[in-house]
Amino acid sequence: MKQRGIFEKVTGSGIWYVRYVDAGGRLRREKAGTKSAATMLYRKRKQQALEGRKLPEKLRQKRPPTLREFSARFMQAVGTRCAPKPRTVEFYAQQTRYLLAFEGLASRRLDEIDESVIEEFCQTRRQQVSTATTNRALAVLRRMLRLANEWRVIDRIPKIRLLRGERNREFVLSRDQERIYLEFCPQTLHDVAVLMLDTGLGPAEALALQWPDIHPDYLQVREGKTRYRARSLSLTSRVTTTLEERRRDSTSCFVFAGERNKPPLPSSLAHLHAQVRRRLKLPQVFVLYSLRHTALTRLGETGADAYTIMRIAGHSSITTSQRYVHPSSETVGLAIARLDAANRKALQQAASGSGTDTRTDTELASPSVSH
Repeated sequence: MKQRGIFEKVTGSGIWYVRYVDAGGRLRREKAGTKSAATMLYRKRKQQALEGRKLPEKLRQKRPPTLREFSARFMQAVGTRCAPKPRTVEFYAQQTRYLLAFEGLASRRLDEIDESVIEEFCQTRRQQVSTATTNRALAVLRRMLRLANEWRVIDRIPKIRLLRGERNREFVLSRDQERIYLEFCPQTLHDVAVLMLDTGLGPAEALALQWPDIHPDYLQVREGKTRYRARSLSLTSRVTTTLEERRRDSTSCFVFAGERNKPPLPSSLAHLHAQVRRRLKLPQVFVLYSLRHTALTRLGETGADAYTIMRIAGHSSITTSQRYVHPSSETVGLAIARLDAANRKALQQAASGSGTDTRTDTELASPSVSH
């Protein structure tokens, strides 16, 4: 059905216009772009007419840039904001290249990017890569359009929904698997694995540690992906022994130093991990990051609450930490038993008259009478 006030000059062109009567009774037309943009503009102009607002003679404004044109400004902002994190800058640059490789997005003006165009990108990209990789590009596109909205380049942000079915890193290393895995690990991987398993550090956090960050009873994480990642973590006896052995032979300021006294890249460590995993025929879902997931899961199994796990892991949301808390049937049964005991005690006190010392307002206000 035709919508009132919006139309295409050329049917099927995808370029929509609006037609309305302004507050002065003058019939006006404006080019809007996509159909959704035309619908929004028509509603806006009708509201302005009802409010009696006068519009300028010339309403045509400078058109928003295309995604390709805007990407340069976006990457400049990323380079400034994330200057201390070159890997983050490279991530945004890589995902932006993937977005611009899809001509349907790259050549579109920002106000013409709507849900249908984004869906076309999803379908095309999903045929080439996994769901997780597709979602990373969608997240960058969403960030790009949000910044464009903040900078008043566009008035509307299309809804960008991530694809479902992304595989989570849910593998947890058993104690027996851990023992065998550590036996076959080369020294650096072995020590990093011990540190991750006993502190819940991520691979990049572990490799970034320097000796000034190591104290007798705790270690200090200076920074991470978010401000919540800066935290102090207590050391287990196993980690303390590992760090003491590394310190004796260290000639670098980094705890895990490789060539040129610099720490190895997380990718090179992940490559070593994959070799050990294949040799031991462990599941392919066992990635290096699974060591952190194992540590946090074990914390939940020992009874740590979600807020404690949030503090140890450096999560920015309690929702992320809650998935590591898995109450067992015994724990649930014990909680109900405690509630039942408290209820019985309250009933017994009420029956014996030795309940809480609660008196009515009348009793409190009445003066005592001596006999």
